[in-house]
Amino acid sequence: MHINRKTFLQNLSLVTGAAMLPGLSFADIELLKKSKMKLGFVTYLWGKDWDVPTIIKNCTETNITGVELRVEHAHKVMPDLTPAQRKEVKKQFADSPVKIVGLGTNQQYDYPDQDKLKASIEKTKEFIRLSADVGGTGVKVKPNALHKDVPAEKTLEQIGLALRGLAGYAADFGQQLRLEVHGEETQELPNIRKIMDYANHSNAKICWNCNKQDLNGQGFQYNFDLVKKYIGDTCHTRELDRTDYPYAELLTNLAKMDYKGWVLLECHTNPDDKVKSMKEQRIVFDKMVAAL
Repeated sequence: MHINRKTFLQNLSLVTGAAMLPGLSFADIELLKKSKMKLGFVTYLWGKDWDVPTIIKNCTETNITGVELRVEHAHKVMPDLTPAQRKEVKKQFADSPVKIVGLGTNQQYDYPDQDKLKASIEKTKEFIRLSADVGGTGVKVKPNALHKDVPAEKTLEQIGLALRGLAGYAADFGQQLRLEVHGEETQELPNIRKIMDYANHSNAKICWNCNKQDLNGQGFQYNFDLVKKYIGDTCHTRELDRTDYPYAELLTNLAKMDYKGWVLLECHTNPDDKVKSMKEQRIVFDKMVAAL
């Protein structure tokens, strides 16, 4: 759902007025003015059919300077790359204005089957090494579900302990381990908080994902505050001019934290001209941040 110009300008005025929100100090307002958050891109849908040169070309053209590569897509940045191929991927990004933010995987740690859990942990380690080799800064993983025949707390603890071990492993390669807020029940922020408390590692972070469930319970602000200390270098959003999610409030909160990470577009629509849509989102983001 997209908004018209009038509604968009109204939303901008709300962002501009964020400095007047209760609870913001003069120091908070200064942080809002000096926001260092950056706009990036996730290849989940809009870039799924592009190879690496096309990704770099399209991101450069739209002034989007970071990209999280979704694995198992047409760019084929996967663990079967040879050392020479890994160096070539790294060089392509290094020679461009576009930074490879990391890899987006589907690895998950909720499996009741312990052999599947171990396999996913080992596969995650492969992606961590790959991300380091191609110049990335981290790997995105998932929780990803609760199971009827397993106590919820046991599953949350299992996920957290898996993250703890992987976070230590990732740190040795200079990579951040990023848990996407994902899964029908695991994406509920109180559950994410429990997982991260079990993980209890400074290199285990969350990737905020802009789910409708963020508004559940006591609402957006309560849920954001519940996990904000765990937010890492990446945050996924849909189109920033949608009206079904409080993007102005999200950006205000990130700026208040002095967030220097990436706001990554993970758009779920299918426009005919995706590059044009990327340019439009760049404009929306810049206006929203300028209004802060």
